[in-house]
Amino acid sequence: MIAHLKNVSWKRDSSYILKNINWTIQPGEHWSIVGLNGSGKTSLLKIISAYLLPSEGDVTVLGEKFGSSDLRELRKSIGWVSSSLLENFYSCESVNDIIISGKFASIGLYDKAEKSDYDRAEDLLDKFGSSNLNNRIYYSLSQGEKQKILLARALMGSPKLLILDEPCTGLDIFARESFLALIELISIAQNAPTLLYVSHHLEEILSVFNHTMLLKQGSIHSSGKTEDVLSGHNLSDFYERQIKLEWLNKRPRILINY
Repeated sequence: MIAHLKNVSWKRDSSYILKNINWTIQPGEHWSIVGLNGSGKTSLLKIISAYLLPSEGDVTVLGEKFGSSDLRELRKSIGWVSSSLLENFYSCESVNDIIISGKFASIGLYDKAEKSDYDRAEDLLDKFGSSNLNNRIYYSLSQGEKQKILLARALMGSPKLLILDEPCTGLDIFARESFLALIELISIAQNAPTLLYVSHHLEEILSVFNHTMLLKQGSIHSSGKTEDVLSGHNLSDFYERQIKLEWLNKRPRILINY
């Protein structure tokens, strides 16, 4: 198994943010996770990525059980892309150093990098069609370019699990589609990582995401194969609105009747 969560809950102060989560991710599965603001999506991802320990329940990720494993080492096998990471990088840090920091799962580059690390960073930029960003300063990049750098950083350590937390936030439609095209390329690459993709927007769910979870108020509303979970009837119950679902180029799109 890639990950297994059993009866997992997490509390902030006395309030449950996540409640009784039971979830198994098998090899070959790529998951999309959908939920409204405050549903607990980011908290769930922080647990999966070993940055947050549950208040209750058992968690095993990539064969490592929380409580009996070195979570610092586990994090090196997990890539993370999130718009919230943007605020954590020094604006004057170079693109190459940011990418290489992903090898060490650190915010900022504090470990000694080798020439092979810089070569890999440049190779990732080349594969993304972004060789022109080599050695640029981070603050000088556009929002779309910054997201590509975060994706390259996440891939630096050849992760087994890649978490994408609302990665298209702030992107225009063209930058979004360019970024999603990179995700598709990553999904079909040899030794591709397991992908977890979180979004508010169902139209971002690519056909590669063969499983979907709907998270509502800290609990799993429904989960399973994407074509089963993303039905008009199920989404109407989830959103508590009358939903009409359409599929365009194997991607879902919803219309809401008020």
